[in-house]
Formats: sequence, structure tokens, C-alpha cells
Amino acid sequence: MAVVDFRRRLATLGGKTTIELAGVKLLFIPVIIRLSAVWFGIIWPMNPLIELDQLGLDPAAKTQVAAMIQSLLDQANHKDTQLQIAQAALQTKDAEIKCKDLKIDALTFELARLRRIQFGAKNETMSPLQRDLFAETLATDIAAIEVELEHLAEAEPCATVAKPKRPRAGRQPLPEHLLRIEHRHEPESCTCGQCGNALVKISEDVTEQLDVEPAKFFVHRHIRPQYACRRCETITAAPIPPAVIDGGIAAVGLLTWIMIGKFVDHLPLYRLEQIAARDQVTLARSTLAEWVGRVGVALQPLVDRLVWHLLQGNTLHADETPVSQLDPGSGKTKKAYLWAYRSNDLQAGPRIIVFDYQPGRSGSHARGFLGDWRGHLLVDDYAGYKALFTPNGTHEACTELGCLAHARRKFFDLHKANESPMALEALNRIAVLYAIEAEGKDLSIAERQSLRSEKSLPALKSLHAWLLNTRSQTASGGSAAKTLDYSLKRWPSLSRYADTGHLPIDNNPVENCIRPIALGKKNWLFVGSERAGRRAAAIQTLLGTAKLNGLNSADWLKDTLEKLPTWPNSRIDELLPLAPEVIDAFKQNRPEPAKW
Repeated sequence: MAVVDFRRRLATLGGKTTIELAGVKLLFIPVIIRLSAVWFGIIWPMNPLIELDQLGLDPAAKTQVAAMIQSLLDQANHKDTQLQIAQAALQTKDAEIKCKDLKIDALTFELARLRRIQFGAKNETMSPLQRDLFAETLATDIAAIEVELEHLAEAEPCATVAKPKRPRAGRQPLPEHLLRIEHRHEPESCTCGQCGNALVKISEDVTEQLDVEPAKFFVHRHIRPQYACRRCETITAAPIPPAVIDGGIAAVGLLTWIMIGKFVDHLPLYRLEQIAARDQVTLARSTLAEWVGRVGVALQPLVDRLVWHLLQGNTLHADETPVSQLDPGSGKTKKAYLWAYRSNDLQAGPRIIVFDYQPGRSGSHARGFLGDWRGHLLVDDYAGYKALFTPNGTHEACTELGCLAHARRKFFDLHKANESPMALEALNRIAVLYAIEAEGKDLSIAERQSLRSEKSLPALKSLHAWLLNTRSQTASGGSAAKTLDYSLKRWPSLSRYADTGHLPIDNNPVENCIRPIALGKKNWLFVGSERAGRRAAAIQTLLGTAKLNGLNSADWLKDTLEKLPTWPNSRIDELLPLAPEVIDAFKQNRPEPAKW
């Protein structure tokens, strides 16, 4: 095998070796072959000059053969050096590839783990705020890992097959209403680089980038020339423009920036003070607090009108969330509550959310807010609402609607705790009811009622029978029994929605409106006083209602603060943060319906 391999290697020397051997006698060929075998490392080398002396060559032939031998030896040494260099480079490349493979494996594993967390089963033990922040962190980590993997793939050494780039998800177009600043990029020359003829424009490649400018502080100078009449000795000048804060230095745009920063972005006033200081603008915290108080008083009539419109509906959501309030006498905080009342999205009428700040959780606060209002009230199982559903000698009772989401949460918690098959069955049955609601989301009230009669009522009847049967087979006192009892005791209020086409299935709409308050509590920690809490509730009512109706809160507030000083009270409804079609109805002086 060694001889065959040697002959194959010797044949690769090609024509050069043949030409060099052409002038040498056949007697010298064994020496050349032996030296070639030494070159390829097949036999152990001896001293070739000694072997030449044994052949008895004439001096000219001996010199020629010696030169040829030395040339072959030099080529062998050169190839050995090149081989060593190539092997060292190959080892270095192998080490780099191994290192990058380890990085890619680690990043790929981490990316798969994060995606499994992101798209896996939702954990309802986390609060909505925690889930939002966790999802934000996951999205950031996944994007960073994908970029690192792309960089590693692009720098991969000795790649034989180019990996196709991962297709990007469809990018949402940038909003059309944003200002476009064009930057034209022309080639250095408009002549052809090959023939010299003038180039002809055939199309344009347009890409867009989104940019932002931080808040800019600037000064409005109001110049009022003074004109005098020498004969009458009088002075005439234009009146001072009315403002929300008379004689103040804060323009409407600055007031809007402060209110949005505090009540929408949940930034305490000291942070707004620091932001202004970066532009060398001094805004004392006490001054900011004074402006917030004055703007709150100016906006209160709008809040009162929203409350009036809310109570014209015959179906409301209600919920409450605790808020810490500073207790100056003790140097600590005490618990107060922010009550929330929301209109029903399944009925015609304005979409409104009203926040009511109260020092406690007593049901008397809900009764005081609702007053003589009577209708369908969707609440959780808090005992403070129970008096509203009990008639007395002077008032009729409200009609209770139960929250199916709360009932579902009980079964979810039970299944999470011990993987109860009973709880899983309940979750699957409730999921059917929500699927029916999703099917009827865009239907009219009459069409939704027909759908519920056809599908929801039989599903509810089956669920109720299953609950009763399961409860009869479940020992009392355990967590399973308590979970079943929660739904069975409230069954009339939980199933009442399916008899109509306009009643909601759960209390999620009002809970979603309360969610931003939870974010705010992480920043401002506590309310300074009861008056401050009421003021914050009033402003949150306006800004929350604007959000419900798809309005830009900052644009609406700025426009309202500009109009408010001179706006007639008879047309105050036109300033409310409601949908454009509702405002158009107010502008046309249409009579307000007795019941929405």
C-alpha cells in the first residue's frame, strides 16, 4: 500500500519532474525515486551524496544530480514549513469554531427557555402589573439574544453554507399624522460610470425612521401696546387673555405637561422638577403642587357632568382598590379606597369611568355615590354592596350581577394548587361560555340575545347541573367544597346575563380601568390628604374617560384648558372627553335621552 501511495504522490509532481529527469540516465532514476520517497516521508532518509559516490558518475552528471537532489530537499523543507503553518492555523480556527459553537448553544438554549416562558401557560398568581413588566423584560431579553446570535452567525469562520436570515415579522406602518422630514440622498454623479451618458430616474427607495424630541421649554411673550388719547387723557390697551390660572406664568402647554406626567405617566412632582432642571428651568415643587390644585378645581364641573351622564345608564360596573393615605397625626399611613364605576360597553351611550375617593370601604360610600340610582350593578362578592340589593321601605333594590371571572379564578387557584380534575373540568366549561361571548362581541343587542338563548343558556344549565352533582359528592369543609359553593350560592347573579343581550358576563372592564392606578401606587406610594385623593380621583376620571373613548389625553386636556376660561356653562357637555359622535349630538342641541 505504501508503494502504491508513493507512486500516486510521485505522479502529482507533473511535468516539472519529468523535464528534470529527461537529461539523466536511467541508471540515476532509482536515486531520484529514493529521494522522492524521502520527500514524501515514506522511507527514512540516508545521506544522498554518499549514494552518489557509489554510482561512479562523471563530475558533470554528479553536479546535475546533486543540484536536483538539493532542489527536492528544499521543496520538502518548504512544504513541511507550510504544513506546520497550515496545521497551526487550522487548530486556531477549530478553537474559534468550538468557542462560538459553545456560545451559540448557550444562547440558543436561553432563547428557547425564554420563549417557552413567554408563550407558555399564563400564571394567574401574578398580578396584571407584574405580568406586564415580566413580558416587557422577556421581549427585551429575546431581542438581545437574537441579535447576538445573528452577529455570531455572520462572523462564523469556514462557513460552507450560508444560513438564510430569519424572516422578520411584518412591521406596522408609522402613523400617517406624524410630521415627515425628508432627507434626499443623491448619488455622487448622475452620469453612467461605464458609458458616460446621463442617468434617468426610474424609481425611489423610501425608508422611514421614527424619531422623538424631548419636551422643549419656551416662553410666550404677550405684548400689549398702550395707546393714549391726548385730548381725553385716556389709555387704551387690549385686555389680558383669560387663563385657567390668572396671573400665573404657566401656559396651557406646561399645565398639560404637568397633569399628564403626574396622572398618566405617574411621575411624582419632584421628578417633573428634576426634568425641568435639566433644561435649566426652575419649577419649585410647591409651585407645581399649587398649579395642580388650581387645575383640579377648574376641571371639577366636567367631572360632575360625567357623573350625571354615567348615572343615566341602567347597567354599571363597580369595584374598589385600596390606597395608602398619609395620617399626619401618627406619622404613618392609613388605608383609604378608590371606588370605580364604569358604564356598560354592550349598550349604546357614552363610555365613562368615574373614580370616587373615600376614606374607607364601607358600603355606605357606594350607596352615597349611587343615590337614587337603580339598575343592574355588576360587582364582586364584597359584602359592602349587599345592602344595595336589599329593598327597604323607601327605595327599590338594585339587581345584582355576578362576575364569572371571579368564579373562574376560584377554580383556577384550586387547579393550580393540586391539579384538581374537577377544577379543570369547570375551567373547560366556563371557557365555552367565554367563547360564545367572543362570537357575539360585534352583534347587536337583539342578535346577541338570540345567540345567548341558543348557546349560553344550555351551557349554563349543564354547568349548574354539573356543579350540583359534583358538590353532592364532595366532602364539606375542604377547598374543593368552598370553590363549588362560591359559584352555587351566587348562581342567579352569575347566570342572569344570559337572559338578555346587553348585560355583561364579568367585571373585567372596570378592573382594566383600575389597573393603571396600581402602577401609580408604585411611584407615588401614598396620598397626602383626603382632599388630594378626591382631586386625583377627579382628574383620573377625566383622563381615564378620554382613554376609553380613544382620545389623546394630552391633546384633549390642552384644548379644554384653552377653552375653559371663556366657555359658557350651558355648553359644558361639549368639552367632555367623550367620543366625537356624542359631542356632535351635544353641539346639535339634541335632547338628552332619559336612559341610555
